[in-house]
Amino acid sequence: MLLLIAGIFSVTGFSMFLTTTSWYVIRTLGMPEMLGLVLIAVTVPRLVMMIYGGVLADNYKKSTIMFGTNIFQAALLVLITIFIGLDFMTLGWFLVLAGLFGTVDAFFGPASTSMIPKVVERAQLQKANAYFQGVDQISFLLGPVLAGLIMEFGSVTMSFMVAAILVTLSAVFVFPPLIREGPVENTVKQSPLQNFIEGFNYVKGSNFLMVGIIVLVTLNFFVFGTLHIAVPFLTDLYGGTPINLSIMEMSLSFGMLIGMIVLGNQYIKRKGRTAVYGLLVTLIIYIVFSFIESLSILPILLFFIGLAMSFVFIPFFTATQQITENRMMGRVMSLIFLAMNGFDPLAYAIVGIMTAAGISIQLVLLGFGLIGLVITMVILWKAKGFQRLET
Repeated sequence: MLLLIAGIFSVTGFSMFLTTTSWYVIRTLGMPEMLGLVLIAVTVPRLVMMIYGGVLADNYKKSTIMFGTNIFQAALLVLITIFIGLDFMTLGWFLVLAGLFGTVDAFFGPASTSMIPKVVERAQLQKANAYFQGVDQISFLLGPVLAGLIMEFGSVTMSFMVAAILVTLSAVFVFPPLIREGPVENTVKQSPLQNFIEGFNYVKGSNFLMVGIIVLVTLNFFVFGTLHIAVPFLTDLYGGTPINLSIMEMSLSFGMLIGMIVLGNQYIKRKGRTAVYGLLVTLIIYIVFSFIESLSILPILLFFIGLAMSFVFIPFFTATQQITENRMMGRVMSLIFLAMNGFDPLAYAIVGIMTAAGISIQLVLLGFGLIGLVITMVILWKAKGFQRLET
């Protein structure tokens, strides 16, 4: 319960940060062409440090890592608020602070995800993952709504400040003495590099993990990564306001939430097959999304994209936790998080470059969707063992 409550505050604060950042760069700084660069600044340091985050999660108490992450992120959000309030913020400073924010966030994901198998019975992992991810999606849904309302009736500064308060509350609930986490299970003394190599070899030796990582890379590079930058672009292109931006992002999260509810009540044996077909449906809807030019219809399609996406990563996450040794969990989850997010900066860069070159955002999305669809068909054809595995 403490982890769930902490997750609500942490994810809400993080999603507020992303939504407020997007609108601040596009409207306040007046630099929509720089949005991709800012998102890269958030994600690239995060990815570089995520590998080390998994090593830490296996060698130190996860509650301590999460607490430290939240405190540092809250301090950065306060600093951003002060800089904007004093009119001292420049694009350069924003890139630095956003980069630090992303760097620190690299330690939270592997620690929190790898902690679930420590507190939940194996048979309940799918339901637990669905509930935990459902809470995350409710929070991710709430964040853009709060940010949009605060920016509509208040200011960007106020939105960043509220995000800082929420992240601080997360730190309170994940305070290590409250959770009383058990001892660290990885007692093998190795250097961080040796720890990483061991984790990498563990993943490389599993056909299920390798195919699953390809599925996640396809989902996040061709769909999720492009949507992060496309949704603010489309909202601005069609004359939307912060409320429209909030509705668009909220629809995606709400679709994921409904998927989590379904998965929390329906056990799936063949999780690999479910993940592949979830990816196929996601890409088909995404391609339809690229043709639509209405702020009324786009949120509906985003809802169904989010719904289909939940059937990709929740089954794979659950199967991974079921087949992975506990002492390796942090490193394996960090590599999976890296696969999920590692290609996002490249997607941001490609979308930014192509739109700056005069190619319409709709045509860019269509191209990404078609390539992703081809890769998915190859996975369906080749990865029969991944689809047959039952857990």
